[in-house]
Amino acid sequence: MPQTNKSRSTSASGSSTGPDRGEEREEEREEAEPGPKVQVQEAGDGGGENTGDPEIIKSPSDPKQYRYIELTNGLQVTLISDYTGPASSGDDESEEEEELGEEEEEEEDSGEGTEEESEEDEDDKDSDFEDDEDGGKRKKGHSEKQSAAALCVGIGSFSDPNDLPGFAHFLEHMVFMGSEKYPSENGFDAFLKKHGGSDNASTDCERTVFQFDVQRKKFREALDRWAQFFICPLMIRDAIDREVEAVDSEYQLAKPSDSHRKEMLFGSLAKPGHPMGKFCWGNAQTLKTEPRKKRINVYKRLRSFWKRHYSAHYMTLAVQSKEKLDTLEEWVKEIFSGVPNNAQPKPDFSELLDPFDTPAFNKLYRVVPVRKVHALTITWSLPPQEKHYRVKPLHYISWLIGHEGTGSILSILRRKCWAMALFGGNSETGFDQNSTYSIFSISITLTDQGFQNFYQVAHLVFQYLKMMQSLGPQQRIYEEIQKIEDNEFHYQEQTDPIEYVEDICENMQLFPKEHFLTGDQLMFQYSPEVISAALSLLTPDRSNLLLLSPDHEGHCPLREKWFGTHYSVEDIQQEWRERWNGDFEHSSDLHLPVENKFIATDFSLKLSDCPDTELPVRVTANDRGCLWYKKDNKFNIPKAYIRFHLISPVIQQSAKNLVLFDLLVNILGHNLAEPAYEADVAQLDYKLSVGEHGLVIKVKGFNHKLPLLFHLILDHLADFSACQDVFNMFSEQLKKAYFNILIRPEKLGKDVRLLVLEHGRWSMVEKYQALADGGLTVEQLMEFSRTFKTQLYAEGLVQGNFTSQESIQFLQYVTDKLQFSKLPAEVPVLFRVVELPLKQHVCKVKALNKGDANSEVTVYYQVTALVKLKECEDTHLGEEVDRNWAEVVTQQYVFNRLHREIEALKQMTRAELGSWYLEHRGHNCRKLSVHVVGFGDEEECGSSSYGEVSKLTFLPASPKMAAATSIMDIPSFTQSLTLFPYHKIIQ
Repeated sequence: MPQTNKSRSTSASGSSTGPDRGEEREEEREEAEPGPKVQVQEAGDGGGENTGDPEIIKSPSDPKQYRYIELTNGLQVTLISDYTGPASSGDDESEEEEELGEEEEEEEDSGEGTEEESEEDEDDKDSDFEDDEDGGKRKKGHSEKQSAAALCVGIGSFSDPNDLPGFAHFLEHMVFMGSEKYPSENGFDAFLKKHGGSDNASTDCERTVFQFDVQRKKFREALDRWAQFFICPLMIRDAIDREVEAVDSEYQLAKPSDSHRKEMLFGSLAKPGHPMGKFCWGNAQTLKTEPRKKRINVYKRLRSFWKRHYSAHYMTLAVQSKEKLDTLEEWVKEIFSGVPNNAQPKPDFSELLDPFDTPAFNKLYRVVPVRKVHALTITWSLPPQEKHYRVKPLHYISWLIGHEGTGSILSILRRKCWAMALFGGNSETGFDQNSTYSIFSISITLTDQGFQNFYQVAHLVFQYLKMMQSLGPQQRIYEEIQKIEDNEFHYQEQTDPIEYVEDICENMQLFPKEHFLTGDQLMFQYSPEVISAALSLLTPDRSNLLLLSPDHEGHCPLREKWFGTHYSVEDIQQEWRERWNGDFEHSSDLHLPVENKFIATDFSLKLSDCPDTELPVRVTANDRGCLWYKKDNKFNIPKAYIRFHLISPVIQQSAKNLVLFDLLVNILGHNLAEPAYEADVAQLDYKLSVGEHGLVIKVKGFNHKLPLLFHLILDHLADFSACQDVFNMFSEQLKKAYFNILIRPEKLGKDVRLLVLEHGRWSMVEKYQALADGGLTVEQLMEFSRTFKTQLYAEGLVQGNFTSQESIQFLQYVTDKLQFSKLPAEVPVLFRVVELPLKQHVCKVKALNKGDANSEVTVYYQVTALVKLKECEDTHLGEEVDRNWAEVVTQQYVFNRLHREIEALKQMTRAELGSWYLEHRGHNCRKLSVHVVGFGDEEECGSSSYGEVSKLTFLPASPKMAAATSIMDIPSFTQSLTLFPYHKIIQ
């Protein structure tokens, strides 16, 4: 799959993150007008005093107004207005509600849970090879969008002093430690929290970004508080040690990440003295221990660094709110004109080209990963490509390299059972693309067999590249990609304001004004010369190979300085070097993709065939299934969402069945990967999820060709098959996936907590045991598949640009194609929860990753009711669908739950909340603490860092928790406990 979109670090509200270093988705074509090309629409159609900037190109479906201004101090600003009319009377909270929010903020205890917050209320099920955080997102605030702002400073970790690695990241933390106007150290975070907001920041190689959002009525005050950090920050001296610990904590959390470890190792290959080799994270050693030894005055250096690098003339600011543009302009000029301009040139690293033109490059690096995974990464260092944003040559190349259809690299590797996935391209983070170079990398997740044949895997990649070089750039393919991107932009959905302003302020550093909104999205100009120039550099002799495998353990004597990654380095085998330097032929199985039949051409909005409703309604039901439906008349885009939950009684019968179900869903995805890939790249997204009690199918995108994709998925489910080689490959990968989940402390803690609380739940450890014990066969999988499809209940939700009759046909297709019988008895879609005794309980286990020092603590309070925080209005159709789907999949159907919760909050008094709080936090509370204890440096890890994950090691509670009951055997503890009824909040 092409890797082309930006990848940013994130964190919990109110805290900063580490450096942003990039983290690791037949019918005849109807006669219709083709999708529109990019339209230059004036960025403001409202007229009058709210007139937008006509030079900024925006999507025709974007209702927002834009204006670009430059302040007298040189700060560049994009103003974004969501103004639709005067604010309603409901925008203001009462004083009592304001005080209530403050009380909630003061009493909040992170890590608390409630009965409703156990697995049945969570929609974040783990799929087998990735984390699925796809559930409805709770957002604080009012029934309108948050207001948001983001500021990008045009410097980053490349500007770190040589004697203070990680200093730019440290300054990102320290500027928020109070200001002369608002001296409270954590006053801004407290203000945001009180008013439903959040903030975040990230440090990249050449940019540092700060962003926040808040309720609209507090936006101006929040802007003023926030701006002071760029005008007169205190950077309180006494806070230095505390913030060093915060930076060090982020570093410790990042250490177990293979993607971060790969980047640090890769950066170490740069020329001596080149900023690509800097340690951008910073830690206690570089920011406290070493400076003290060298008698460096860190506070003085912070002030000096801020004065030199935080200058208005290379800052860019984006603000978005439901105010008129003139109002926003007035606010910004009043508040931000005080940001100082030091009149010094912006740090420039563009002369430091070819950072990897060194003997250390063009080698084979063998690496021991943290997770159990085989992976081959082939990397090229190219000249900077940002100046070619109109052509986007790397996007074109990665589109073909990452293609998964017939004739592609991955298609052949899958057929050989050598690879599971392939990602190619440039993530556009500062590490991958900056003023000194651009990376092009191809990362392939290998099977055991693929690992043994990694040179042949690399050879297939080089053959495909040589074929592309021989054929040259293809205008047909470029224009197809261009059309897909244009369609998506033309009918784009609105995004969360805090994410949107972050993108815009960064784009302002990179593109001219007219392309602030489009520069990172659209392909403007086909230039075979530019594409060929980049493509010609992707040759074997210029590449670097990095091979990850747990099999390398004990054979890698070298160790990367900062993250401790074990590795070795060797020359490419002479046999392969000679072959690649010669005139080798490419395989006849390789070819470029054919024309994509899934690209939408009909974008008309359908007329309703039944009365419009504010909430989903059940339009059809029988003993085999039902369908909920809502026509979209709010967002008015030619897109739709189709979701189905195929509920089965066989899944939860045993841990073995759960493993077989995981195998079925993942092999089904494998079988679909090639035929459905064209739909995927045409912006028709699909996802198959392993639900607790059934298979979840999600399909979304332009409605024109969406039925084609939905039918394709059902056809493959009905005709499911698996050969022995594919079964072996996925059994091997699934075992690694279970292992990789269990070695993460937060995942292990969740697994233990739910094992205690939910009756009948099978743990991930038990699933791992069932798979590791062997004995599962492809015949058992096929029998499970037949049994699963014999008796089902299909419940669906269709929203968007379909009529009710068209939507009913989706349920009809499910029942006709799968030919299942009705369930003999209702299958609960929720687990029953045990009633904890009235006291505190501790379940303490040892972490399963011997190389991870991080620990995890979750505190859970079992209570009888919870009113959730209010949400903002939905910014796009997907958020509305997520909320409604959460009601369908849990069979609660309270589609107006948000409205009811808001009404309940309005009726709640501060005294009632205080009483409720005290009742559930006293000595007679039902409380469970789950502790996952990491490994210290002094602990003996044995010969291998890969621990045994097939059993848990229970530890007694610490003396400080002597009054708590230690849970040393979960089945013994839970067997006599009372079970709550199936818990649904429907009133």
